[in-house]
Amino acid sequence: MFIKEIDLFKGMGMEVIDEIFQISAVESYSDGYILFKKGDPAHNFYLLEQGEIKLTIGEEGRLGFIMSPGDAFGWSSLVDRDVYTATAECKLPSKLIKIETDKLDKVFEKYPASGLIFFKRLARVMGERLITTYNMLLSAYKGGEQPSYG
Repeated sequence: MFIKEIDLFKGMGMEVIDEIFQISAVESYSDGYILFKKGDPAHNFYLLEQGEIKLTIGEEGRLGFIMSPGDAFGWSSLVDRDVYTATAECKLPSKLIKIETDKLDKVFEKYPASGLIFFKRLARVMGERLITTYNMLLSAYKGGEQPSYG
């Protein structure tokens, strides 16, 4: 079961993992497929099992992140944002686990200790991406160049 191997879910009881697995859908997409665009309604959270996803942020997608197997994305839907803040495109054929966030919320309402673990770990992931973004901007600024992220 792939979900229990992902850091966001490590240490949770099997009953929680089983319930999350039951509300999950495994989906496959070809390269070039757009999972969602910036501004699309945010209803799902994703875990990348195989392949590669590029998240692009900002005008003309100039700031990008590459998601690798084991990475989570689409977390706008988990933090009370109505829309996604990035565009997600499959850069390779990809296999994903899609979780509807309203169903995940219900699991964490039932198991609040696991929800706390999950959201603390999610905050760490978000913080790491923010630091990466700061470093990219800082290095472009120090070099006296216009930032180029793509």
